[in-house]
Order: sequence, then C-alpha cells, then structure tokens
Amino acid sequence: MYTLYYAPGAASMVVHWLLLELGQPHELRLVDTGKGEQKTPQYLALNPNGVVPTLLVDGAPMFEAAAILMHLADTHAEPALAPKVGSAGRRGYTQWMFHLANAVQPLFRQWWYPHEPAGEANIELVKQSAAMRIGAAWDRIDAQLAANGPYLLGEAASAADFYMVMLMRWSRNMPRPATDWPHLSALAQRLKVRASFAQLCEREGLTEWV
Repeated sequence: MYTLYYAPGAASMVVHWLLLELGQPHELRLVDTGKGEQKTPQYLALNPNGVVPTLLVDGAPMFEAAAILMHLADTHAEPALAPKVGSAGRRGYTQWMFHLANAVQPLFRQWWYPHEPAGEANIELVKQSAAMRIGAAWDRIDAQLAANGPYLLGEAASAADFYMVMLMRWSRNMPRPATDWPHLSALAQRLKVRASFAQLCEREGLTEWV
C-alpha cells in the first residue's frame, strides 16, 4: 500500500487523484504547510526539497509530482493512463509531462511568491511576467487540444491531462483563469465529472472549482 504525504490542493493533489483513479490502496498523511511541517527534520529526511508530495513506494520515499505520476501510470496499466514505453504515443506523453513540470508549474510559484526571484521591490513586475507566461502556456496547450484533442494525446486521457487540470485549478483566482480558453475548459469538465475527482475533493476538503 502506498503512503502519500500531502497538503490539500497542493501539488500532491494530482498524485492523490491518480491513486484514486487507479484504484490503488493508500494511506494519507497530512503535512500542515501552514505550520511549516514540510521543513521539519523528520519530513526533510523523506523529501529534502521540503515540499509535497512525497509518496512512499514499498517503504521508500519518492518525490517530484510528475515523476510520481509517470511511475504510477506505468506501474498500474489499468486503466491505461500512459502510452507504453516504445509506443508511438510515448514521445508526446513524455514531452507534455516535462513541459508541464518545467515550463508551466514553476510559473505559479512566481505568481504566488513573487518576492523570491527579484525581491520585494519587483513584486508587481514578477507577477505581471508570470501571468503573461502562464497565459502563453495556455495558448500553446489550447492550440494543441484544438488540433489534436480532445485530450493532450488525442482521443484518450493520460496522466498528463490530470496533471494539467490540477495546474488549471491553480489559476482559478488569476485575472484570466485557464477556463477562459475553450478547449482547456472542455477538457477540465471531462475530467471533473469523474467519480475520482469528487472523491478527491471530499477527502481533501476542497470546495473551490469543483
């Protein structure tokens, strides 16, 4: 059985969601980030980055949400949420997973913590830049869905779509949320009607964007 260290609505959310979608038994351990529990020596021994998620796999800790998603989707083939290694679809799947992890998710940290990259004096400039770049990412992804959708890889949902919907949720209070893009909005609705999403929101106590 897996053990997931999580904080409601944080990057651990998509790992929790995939565990539910895959029907995998798991235990949840809440990390109170408001109290700084992610920075305690006990937690840092599991995840030296001091963030969630951390997933215990056969008792060994694994971190980085995208990596955990890829591991879970490859390990549990039913329902199929990742193209098989060596298949025609695997290249695109890997590309989008890395794009979301490297080019989209980090921008949200700049939006939420704009003092980190450039100091207090430049908060508004950093937020403006982050919002512009997040919008450009939604432009790219919406165009991909328009041309090749309804999912990132075509006709079938993959772990990359679950990951993207979590990032879309993070934009809900931005001046222009991801749901302003029509193909992104349609994809989110397809995933949000799944039973696993309702279960996720109930277990994490999420009441926004449900």
